[in-house]
Amino acid sequence: MDAIKASDLIRLFETWQSLFAEQRDFLISLDGKVGDSDLGITMSKAFAAAAEVVAAEGEGAGISKLLRTAGATMARTAPSTMGTLTATGFLRASKATEGADVLGTGEAAAFWRAFRDGVAERGKAKLGDKTLLDVLDPIAVALETAAGSGEPLAKALAAASDAAERALEATKSMLAQHGKAAAFQEKTIGLQDAGATVGYFLVRSMAEFADS
Repeated sequence: MDAIKASDLIRLFETWQSLFAEQRDFLISLDGKVGDSDLGITMSKAFAAAAEVVAAEGEGAGISKLLRTAGATMARTAPSTMGTLTATGFLRASKATEGADVLGTGEAAAFWRAFRDGVAERGKAKLGDKTLLDVLDPIAVALETAAGSGEPLAKALAAASDAAERALEATKSMLAQHGKAAAFQEKTIGLQDAGATVGYFLVRSMAEFADS
């Protein structure tokens, strides 16, 4: 797939809906080790609602409006910390892709850069704090590098997914600085961050979708 069209984006949200339904219990378990165990519920609810609303909007709405509608729906449906951060990411991505008919490598880089920046600002996190941001940053950097080199979308997203996987593994050695996990301090060492896991799942699924 050279580019993701609006119709493809609707199908991608369906893919994300299925993914987070399948990973619901895993995310509940992962989050429960140092959090409040609601991450799997939050993500499955948020993406189920988003998939439904973008399908109702239809491909005629275009890329930016579909992302904006998804983000706004997530904010209402799952107003928890992670739900709000994810919603913010999609809302920022909507602004970054205004006027784009498709998501090629350059647009995907803009999408993930805006997603990253929105999460960083809303969550007031910095790299190394053991959060979703620690995976989002290497995703954005990998895609920007690929866009600068003229890489096709599927190859660029595969590289971003690989970077995200390495970054997720690296969160195991970090000490949590935000949310309920921060209260556990040393107990978070050795555990991959639950929020970062969501970021990895998102880009891995997007890469697999573009390669199908």
